[in-house]
Amino acid sequence: MAEEKKAQTAAPGGDTIFAKIIRGDIPTKFIYEDDQCVAFHDVSPQAPVHFLVIPRKPVAMLSDAEDSDEQLLGHMMIVARKVAKEQGLDKGFRLVVNNGQHGAQSVYHLHLHVMGGRQMHWPPG
Repeated sequence: MAEEKKAQTAAPGGDTIFAKIIRGDIPTKFIYEDDQCVAFHDVSPQAPVHFLVIPRKPVAMLSDAEDSDEQLLGHMMIVARKVAKEQGLDKGFRLVVNNGQHGAQSVYHLHLHVMGGRQMHWPPG
């Protein structure tokens, strides 16, 4: 319920914690990094393995992505696949993109949640 409450009060615009991480203002150990995106473990994991893939380009949410972002969005999914393999998620994993208030988005900088290491259930919520 805490995530739902955060999502109800979060709003697009302004500096985000993810922008601060990308700039290096908040020290973070990246498990992957290239010129387009970074990946690091979630500070509040919801599964035994839970990491985020975040584009360096500041896109607030998937709904705000433009057609010209197609290559970046695909790249993020390929990075998610590669890092999932490195993290030992051979039995599978789940990708989640929260979009907007009803999608429970609490940080308005596009990001992929990659979760695994246990049996995921459906429906998620």
